[in-house]
Formats: sequence, C-alpha cells, structure tokens
Amino acid sequence: MVLYVLDSLAGCEVGRAVVVVGHGAERVTKKLLDEAPNVSLEFVEQEVQRGTGDAVGVALTAFSPEELDDVEADIIVLPGDTPLLRAETISALLATHQSTDAACTLLTARVTDPTGYGRIVRGRDNRVDRVVEQADASEAQLAITEVNTSIYCFRASVLGPALRRITPENAQGEYYLTDVVEVLASAGYRVSAVVAEDALDTTGVNDRLQLAAAEMELRRRTNEAWMRKGVTMVDPGRTYVDTTVELAADVTLFPDTILQGSCVIGAGTELGPNTRLVDCRVGARSVVENSVGRGADIGDDVRLGPFAVLEPGAIVSDGARPGPFYTSPTE
Repeated sequence: MVLYVLDSLAGCEVGRAVVVVGHGAERVTKKLLDEAPNVSLEFVEQEVQRGTGDAVGVALTAFSPEELDDVEADIIVLPGDTPLLRAETISALLATHQSTDAACTLLTARVTDPTGYGRIVRGRDNRVDRVVEQADASEAQLAITEVNTSIYCFRASVLGPALRRITPENAQGEYYLTDVVEVLASAGYRVSAVVAEDALDTTGVNDRLQLAAAEMELRRRTNEAWMRKGVTMVDPGRTYVDTTVELAADVTLFPDTILQGSCVIGAGTELGPNTRLVDCRVGARSVVENSVGRGADIGDDVRLGPFAVLEPGAIVSDGARPGPFYTSPTE
C-alpha cells in the first residue's frame, strides 16, 4: 500500500523519502527497497507508537540540522494507508503551499459522513485555525463536514520547533500532528488548506472492508486508463489488472481475466475468459483462454487452452498449439 503512496510523489521533485516503520519493520523495508519507484528511500523506526506527532518527530531525525533550517525547503507528510492518492492531488497541495507562502498547508476533504476524522476549524478570513480530533470535538465541531486527511506540506524550518510545543494532553494521550496546526496559527504563521477535488483520493484503509473498497476504485481507474490507451475489456467490472502489468496495443481481455504481478502482454493478444496469469509474459497475437499460469513465458501466435496449467518456468514456443488440458512439464 505504501508503494501507491510513494507513486503519488511523481513529478514533485522530491529529493528523498523517509519512511517511518514500526510493526513488521524488516519485511516492510525489504519490500519497499525491492519495489519502490525511482526515489531515494531512508527508514527510521518508531519503536513506541505515541501518535502521529511523535512519528513525524522520529522522521525528522533522518534530516541534518542544515536541511531543517533551510527556509526554502518543504516537507510533505503522507500517511501510508491512502493508496488512492494521485500525483495531481499532491501537486495541487504544493502549488497552494508555495503560492500562499504558508508555513503549513493541509489537504482536506468534504465528506457526507465525517465520523472518525479530525474536523477542520476555520476562523477569520476562512483561514484554518486548528484541527480537532473526533474524541476531543464539541457537538458543534462534530457537525463540520470538512475533515483532515493527514496529508500536509510544512515549511521545514518551522516544523521541528512546532513539534516541540505539542503535548499528549488529549483523549488518546498521544502526540497529535494536528496540534501543530494550532501552534503555527497561534504564532501568526499562515496555515492554508486545499480541498481535495475527489475525496476518494484521501480515503484511508483501516480494515478489510475499506481495503476492498479501495481496491475496487483502484481497479476502476486502472481499467479506464488502459481502455483509453486502446485495450479492449469486454466487461471492465469483471477484469482485474494490477498496476504493475504492461499491456500492448489492441489487447483484448474477456470477463474474469486476472493479471497479477509483472505480466507483460503483447499486441493483439486475447486473454480469457476465466484466465489468471501471474508474472507471465505473453507474446503478440496469442490466445489464452480458461487457463492459469505463473512465471511462464508464452510466445507469439500461441493458442493455449482451454484448461491449461503453466507452472513457474514453463515456456510455450512461438506458434505452439498445446491443446486442451495442457499441463507444462515439471522437474
């Protein structure tokens, strides 16, 4: 999920990314180093989870004093559970931050049901005064439908001093990063906000139900992008394509086709129905139907299936016609 968040930094000229890890740190670190986009990654561990403010304080230990004192530098803070976040949304946040000369700029969202979110409290000239977490909100504040998304851009030189002024005196007994907003606003700094054009971009994932909803939206976006590039999907709602898959022009995907991992599909190929391929290469002008494969290499002009099974390492030569119920040889 963090990989999708890192993808949202594309085009933002980010020098490096610092990832705060905790539970399962070793596994997360390895995964990100193996598959992260073209951005320099560093990792710091939050050994005791004492809130979002503490997590950002831990992250700042990765920066030198000179970097943190640079009045021209900005620090973007992103949660690791927002896989639908898009690069254009972060670009809009940065543009507002820089154009308003803000010390802090928040990405907010307007939602029908704000339950569980921190509320954005605005004051004079509609400026952001503070963020109130639900557990600490009054009845009037609970009625606010503009919510905090936990996505920020800070002027680097003010973030550290502001963090040192927050306390865990709240219902959760944690250091809230949201308290930094009030600290900066009270000190006379400009705090800006950008309302996300699509609230779905900011959706966090906290359970399996939210994960399924995020996957559905990500699949819709992925399928739409491929169809606009010339890929045919007979039933997009029943077609599953990972964002790591590569499809050439004029590929046709029939219902219940699932492409996962690092699949590469050649031009003019037809896949499905009822076909699942994982980490497979399929050449041009081939047909694969009612079959499954993992780590296989299928050549050009192949007719495979129905009901073929390809084991890892299987190779189907150009022009082959393996026939129904074909099973690749195993060692």
